[in-house]
Amino acid sequence: MASRPIFIPLFDGDLLVEEYICEITWSPGFADVQKQKNIKALHEEARRHGIDRVLEISTKSSKKIGRQLSAFNIRVNVDGRECYLESVYQGSKVFEHGGPHEEIFDFSPRDAKRYMRDIDCGSLEGFCFDGEIYPLSPANAFYDWLYIKSIADWSEWVKDNICYDGFTDIEFNPRKQVNCQARAFAEYMSLLNRNKLQEVAEDYRVFSSMLRTI
Repeated sequence: MASRPIFIPLFDGDLLVEEYICEITWSPGFADVQKQKNIKALHEEARRHGIDRVLEISTKSSKKIGRQLSAFNIRVNVDGRECYLESVYQGSKVFEHGGPHEEIFDFSPRDAKRYMRDIDCGSLEGFCFDGEIYPLSPANAFYDWLYIKSIADWSEWVKDNICYDGFTDIEFNPRKQVNCQARAFAEYMSLLNRNKLQEVAEDYRVFSSMLRTI
């Protein structure tokens, strides 16, 4: 068995997102067919709890729009260059003995993650992006804000194409990881509905203050 969350955008109140944990029978292995089995099991469990329309947001999604919304496919504009969101996130990390590593902004997401795994610069202390410093707390704030900022201009496309109640990322294990693209997109949907999207995209502090109320 495994526990995996479904992120449901909330359109009023202090919380941006509700996190609903489902227990599913896990199909082990790295093959895509195993990932698809786990996604199917998670979405079936969600429907049993009344969450009918669920979109997997990852490169493993069976839906094109789910793959398009993956942090491995979204691009960030950096000084006129279109860089992968995941690579920018990895390269923005500041460690005790080094960083940021802006040279990996132009790497593929997998190469950027591999690069960061191979270096030893001590403990992670924060992030630096576009000349600004971002703290480690709230824990998922910088990643989520970077994701939201990167697709802030997609609002009309999102309104036309996204009709789902909840969002998942089958690779995300809440016991081991902090960042989740499905949660970031659920926050995006909440902000879009509350007419707060552009304000948040332009000011990290606004977004961070919202997370601190959780």
